Amino acid sequence: MKASEYPEIEAKMKKSAEAVSEQFDGVRAGRANAAVLKNVEVDYYGSMTPIAQIASISSPEPRALVIQPWDASAVKAIEKAILASDIGITPTNDGKVIRLVFPQLTEERRKELVKQVHKYSEEGKIAVRNVRRDAVDKFKAMKKKSEITEDDLAEVEDDIQKLTDKYCKVIDESLAKKEKELLEI
Repeated sequence: MKASEYPEIEAKMKKSAEAVSEQFDGVRAGRANAAVLKNVEVDYYGSMTPIAQIASISSPEPRALVIQPWDASAVKAIEKAILASDIGITPTNDGKVIRLVFPQLTEERRKELVKQVHKYSEEGKIAVRNVRRDAVDKFKAMKKKSEITEDDLAEVEDDIQKLTDKYCKVIDESLAKKEKELLEI
């Protein structure tokens, strides 16, 4: 058996690695990035709605985002949602659009953000290792029922470990890239 013969296991590991990359996108690095608003939802006519579904988000300059709702009555609700979120930026509202100005990052804030991305990275690797554990447990159960041999089990464990190593490396590479981005601004 080869690592490519485990599409379900690999898909779960890949999804874990992609989730970490998405979390990294949400960590602001001193320049404007609409991804910081990805998880911010607005109470819009009684239902929680992502900002991107009720407004256009643009970046007219490197450290600023402009949020222009399609419905002017949503400006206050969007401002309230941003204030309630943990993005750490205070919005300014002129009645028609909301502006988010990203301040230069201090050295202390950079270090906090690096710790945060390290935490996301570790959570992602734990998720990958949990997929490995579940998969190996499934094959051990098959061995117990005599559906596969001891040699097959050893080979499967080795193949799954290779997949685990591959996706942990992908997460480490994403972490190194994000860390560099955070520290070089």
